[in-house]
Amino acid sequence: MYEFTEDCMIHIDNIDEEHRKLFQMLNEAFALVKETDNAASIAKNLIDNLKDYAITHFAHEEEYMKSIHDPELPIQQREHKAFAEKINTFKLDESSPEAATNSLNELLLYLTRWLYSHILSSDMMIGKMAPETNVDDAFAFTDKYITGIELVDEEHKHLFDIIRDTNDVIHAELLHDKYDEIIRLLSELREYTETHFSDEEELMKKIGYPEIEAQKRAHSAFVEKLVNIDFRELEAMDDNQEEYLMDLIGFLLGWLSNHILGSDKKIGKYIKEHNIVLEK
Repeated sequence: MYEFTEDCMIHIDNIDEEHRKLFQMLNEAFALVKETDNAASIAKNLIDNLKDYAITHFAHEEEYMKSIHDPELPIQQREHKAFAEKINTFKLDESSPEAATNSLNELLLYLTRWLYSHILSSDMMIGKMAPETNVDDAFAFTDKYITGIELVDEEHKHLFDIIRDTNDVIHAELLHDKYDEIIRLLSELREYTETHFSDEEELMKKIGYPEIEAQKRAHSAFVEKLVNIDFRELEAMDDNQEEYLMDLIGFLLGWLSNHILGSDKKIGKYIKEHNIVLEK
C-alpha cells in the first residue's frame, strides 16, 4: 500500500486531489495484479486507464502553471513528456504468466516511484519559484536560512556557493571550455548534495527527529532529479542550452531555499525545544 502522505501535499486542492486519485489507482492496480493469474488479460485496460488519467492530470497541472506564469513550467513539461514516453513504449513480457505478472508489477512500481519523486521534487515547487523582490543577491546564504545547526548551515552555504558558481559560468560569455565547467559543477553539486543529505539524516536519526521519513523522501526525490540530468541531451542542445540551464539553476536554488525554510529549520527548532546538546 503506497500512501499519499502529508508531505506529498502541495496545498493546491485540485492538484492534491488528482495526486491522491493517482495513488489510489496505482494501489488498486497492484491489488488487481495480485488477485489474477493472467496479468496479460488485464494489462492493456489497466495501463490505458492509468495513462489517460495521468495525461489529464498533467494537462490540468500545466494549465494551472500557465495561469500563474510559473517559471518551472518548461521543466514540468519535459518531465511529463518523459513519463508519457515511458508508459507509451511499455511492452508486456508475455513469455509466461509469471513473466507477465512480473513485467506489469515492475511498470507499476516504476510509476509509483516516479510519482513520489515528481511530487516531492517538481510539484512541490509549483507557485514557489517567483523571484523575490528587493533582493540584491538571490544566491546569498542569508540569516533567514540559518537553522542553528553548525554542520547543516555550513553545508547549506556550500550548496548555495556551488549553485552560484554554476550560474556565473552559464553567464560567462568568454569562458573557455564553458560546457565542461558546467558539467563539472553540476556533478560536484550532485555529489555534495548526497553527502549533505546523508549527514543530515544521520543527525536526525541521532536526535530521534519525528519527521525523518518525510525528509528522506524529499531528499531522495531531489537527488533523483540531479541524477536524471541528461548531460548528453544538454550537450546536443544548441539555441536552447542556456535557457535550459537557467531554468535548471532557478529550480535548484528554489527547491533548496524552500526545503531549508519549510523543513530543515524545523530540525533546529526541534533541537532547541528539546534542549538537545549536539556533539562538536
